Amino acid sequence: MGAIESTEGEREPLLVPTQTESSIQPVYSRVYGRRWLVLTLFSLCGFMQGMVWNTWGPIQISAKQAFNFSSTDIAVLVLWGPVGFLPWLLFMWLMDKKGLRASLLLSAFFMMLGSAMRSVPVPDLLLRRWLIHGGQLLNGLAGPTIMSAGPLLSTTWFAPDQRATATAVASLVCYLGSACSFLIGPLLVPAPNGTASAVGLVYSSTVSTDTNYIRERIQLVLYSEFGMIAVLFSVVLLYFPSRPPMPPSVAAASQRLSYRSSICRLLSNVRFLMIALAYSVPTGVIAGWSGVLDMILTPANINQVDAGWVGFWSTVGGCVFGVAMARFADSIRGMLKLILVLMLAGACLSATWFTLTCLTRLTHLPSTKATLYTSCILLGVFINSSVPIFFELFIETVYPVPEGITCGVVTFLGNLFTGLLLFFLTFYFTDTSWLNWCLTGSCVFSLILILMFRESYDRLYLDVFVSV
Repeated sequence: MGAIESTEGEREPLLVPTQTESSIQPVYSRVYGRRWLVLTLFSLCGFMQGMVWNTWGPIQISAKQAFNFSSTDIAVLVLWGPVGFLPWLLFMWLMDKKGLRASLLLSAFFMMLGSAMRSVPVPDLLLRRWLIHGGQLLNGLAGPTIMSAGPLLSTTWFAPDQRATATAVASLVCYLGSACSFLIGPLLVPAPNGTASAVGLVYSSTVSTDTNYIRERIQLVLYSEFGMIAVLFSVVLLYFPSRPPMPPSVAAASQRLSYRSSICRLLSNVRFLMIALAYSVPTGVIAGWSGVLDMILTPANINQVDAGWVGFWSTVGGCVFGVAMARFADSIRGMLKLILVLMLAGACLSATWFTLTCLTRLTHLPSTKATLYTSCILLGVFINSSVPIFFELFIETVYPVPEGITCGVVTFLGNLFTGLLLFFLTFYFTDTSWLNWCLTGSCVFSLILILMFRESYDRLYLDVFVSV
């Protein structure tokens, strides 16, 4: 028996694909090893931006003697960070239209120009003060890109099972830079005679701590920061691609909404507004709260040295724990809401513990240095480590809105709440116990919103199911 050739009709497929299925083009994805170099360069920019922003707080006593700064000058130098977020719409537009390379280059240029302005050794102290303030403002203008572009970088360069980890590293390193300034500044700059530095060193009259010497040591810090930023800008200029030759996932290659459509989509999305408030209220409040932590702990007989160490360890703990939780989120994808509920519940308990401990005259709770240390550090760990988890949930909720625009909106809201808290503090600064209640209330408010939030994972669905 010979084989009979099939007819044309017999060769027609039994199941004809639909128009939608046939129109989907295969996406070829690849993960490049150079992604770790890109992440390192971006993280170093964030580290230096945070360090420059927090230059003056840890050495404020020395800066007052060297440059005749007032307490208002120190406060305004810190306030330039949130003020730099005012033109955030422009930076988000640049990130959306020109890509990550152009945005980061502009931010690194602002950082280099600002650090150079601070380093100009003019003898006129009034002119020097204006140069330092201008430099801090330029460094603050780098904040919108540095603090918002982490999720965009992770989506553009990393596979779905590494995105949360990359987001955590990129978004938390700037906090680590501000924490390290608590050590670097006081180690290099001596405090005036008879006063203690933030690392616990007391300088006696046997050490040359006159005004000129202190000014020279501050100048050394400014020169060092300028040199590191100049080298970093040169490296970013030489090599920092906006995207890899091939996308690492389906989501990275998919079409996104336009800039105007993205803003309209975000402002009309009730679910996004819920989690945006859940993120921005506690993170904004704790940013302002930690900036005046020494004032809050003074009634509890905690000096400025110990307050500085509490702020340092709470920030470092938040960074380490945040990266660990992000890695955990990568291993069990689709559990972001549960992780946030646990973190915010821990933040609520820690904030309540800390607030009641500070009111020991009314609550009769034991107020020791160990309890204040523990509750305060746990509070910083739980809130700071939730930042990358929030960022990932934002992107999943509003996909296909671009990552940079989404995170730009929420970081602006966080800085807005920080500015409002510091504004009210200028009127009610005699008794700072209300700040503790604001922090506790913000954690409870955020926890309630997260419990009411209905999560969705549109980007994860695209990567897991469509790619298969």
